[in-house]
Amino acid sequence: MRLGYSAWAMPRLPVDEQIALVRAAGYAGIELVSSPTGSLDAQRVDVAERRRIRRLLDDAGLALPSIAAHGDLLEPDPQTRGANLSRVQAAIDLAADLAREEGPPCVVTMGYGRPEGYLAQREAIAEGFATLGRYAEQRGVVVALEPHVGQAFDLPERVAWLMERVGSPQVRLNLDNSHFEVMGCDLATYIPLLAPYAVHTHVKDQRGRSPQHQFLVPGEGDFDYSRYLREMARAGYQGFITVEISVMVQRRPDYDPRMTAGCAFATLAGAAAGAGVRLAHG
Repeated sequence: MRLGYSAWAMPRLPVDEQIALVRAAGYAGIELVSSPTGSLDAQRVDVAERRRIRRLLDDAGLALPSIAAHGDLLEPDPQTRGANLSRVQAAIDLAADLAREEGPPCVVTMGYGRPEGYLAQREAIAEGFATLGRYAEQRGVVVALEPHVGQAFDLPERVAWLMERVGSPQVRLNLDNSHFEVMGCDLATYIPLLAPYAVHTHVKDQRGRSPQHQFLVPGEGDFDYSRYLREMARAGYQGFITVEISVMVQRRPDYDPRMTAGCAFATLAGAAAGAGVRLAHG
């Protein structure tokens, strides 16, 4: 496994600074974020800029395991729904253009919907991911569902249903376990169930139970990362363990992206050493 950091933690910083910060903190890879409100928008990045980003990553020695790009495919307005689909498809194109020899990064996107609407909405969400999977197949890219507390796909068994329902190798899982943790799920149950579908992960710390939960910087809570890493290794996962910093943390008046990246790195690297699990980093 390898240790990465998501640019979700610093959406307003230019891509150059995001890459430099992650490299300086010692990570092995970075997740970029495509958003119309952030510093990188796949729908506006021209060929020259794509080549420049690829050079920046190569010069920094950073892998690019994923690009996050969210768009609600349950949006009732057809025009808005079409725009959301185009946004995620543009990120798929960007992933293909930024590919290296080992292949392109996956594209992480959420399912949306509401927990109480799961049964009514799950088929529509599955069809949306099947549509993305067909588009991604043309570009050789994998789309990864990010489960999310407060959305229709919020529990491990629901995620497993979606993976089997879509049944496409182009539609896999971004295993963000924090959302299961704040719902009281135990990693000894959800990791063996979901790791076979996972192509990427997010980790953060957490406190409390939904809806009164808080997402935290790794090390601020009492989550056992050594146990987590042992379970992931036991389940055969070999990809990136990527730190994601919640908007909850970013809203703090004293939030410092550089200090936060360093603290998270120390927590995960220490946990890996304590667990006897290899977690490669820069």
